[in-house]
Amino acid sequence: MNKTFKNSYYVQNLNLTALSIYNVGFQKCDPGFSWGPGVRNHYLIHYIISGKGVYEKNGRIFHLEAGDCFLVYPNEECMYQADDREPWEYSWVGFAGVDAQPIINAAGFTPEEPVLRQLQNGDALDRQIHHIYDLRGNTLASSVEMSGRLYTALSCLLKNSDMHTVNNSYSDYVKAALDFMQSHYSYPISIQEVADYVGVSRSHLFRAFEQCLNQSPKEYLTSLRIEAACRMLDDTSLSVTVIANSLGFDNSLYFSKVFRKAMGCSPTEYAHRHGHY
Repeated sequence: MNKTFKNSYYVQNLNLTALSIYNVGFQKCDPGFSWGPGVRNHYLIHYIISGKGVYEKNGRIFHLEAGDCFLVYPNEECMYQADDREPWEYSWVGFAGVDAQPIINAAGFTPEEPVLRQLQNGDALDRQIHHIYDLRGNTLASSVEMSGRLYTALSCLLKNSDMHTVNNSYSDYVKAALDFMQSHYSYPISIQEVADYVGVSRSHLFRAFEQCLNQSPKEYLTSLRIEAACRMLDDTSLSVTVIANSLGFDNSLYFSKVFRKAMGCSPTEYAHRHGHY
């Protein structure tokens, strides 16, 4: 009988904002071993190597087996448990960042259907997760290497995805818009300018974002700017006016209003909490 085991690593260096790994590992579970109910503050993908188990989320129970993959969403309560007779073995990787949600959506996961069944290239996904584990370390160089492997791992899910034609076209529009916004969010770009760059109408871009990301282009652009503002407030003593001007906001008062709505406090209060000003 195979012995149970668990190998896991929790990353301390979370400086990368596009895609940062929180934890990675693999485990052969005891019969009936469970986690939860509980919540995570990041995305967490499990790929089932062998055995069986159940995943419960929002009152739904998903019966899973080898070859299946399930996703834990940030801040959403869930529970998962190994089968009593054929307990599962799985590998996992937890991550977050501005690139996470677009990739998750493009892979075919949804909050209502957080599972992908019988991945055609599941072995490749499992290998990449093990490679991430092998690269473990808390230096910036290790974080960059691990994130690079994570992109490769997630590409296995994208290749497996069987999206509808309309979603493919929407994904193309959204990807182009994301690239443009991530490169130009520090400038006072408008959503109309983003739509012009992509080559679609503003309303069409809105529908594409709602379909793929469950948020509007303006909401995504604002989130990029607020995340950048938090980094600047964490690492510098720049004034609120300087930060607002550096991130494409019309003025510091509007920036403060948007920041408070997103973070629950003013930029100055945020900076005080982190030892600045």
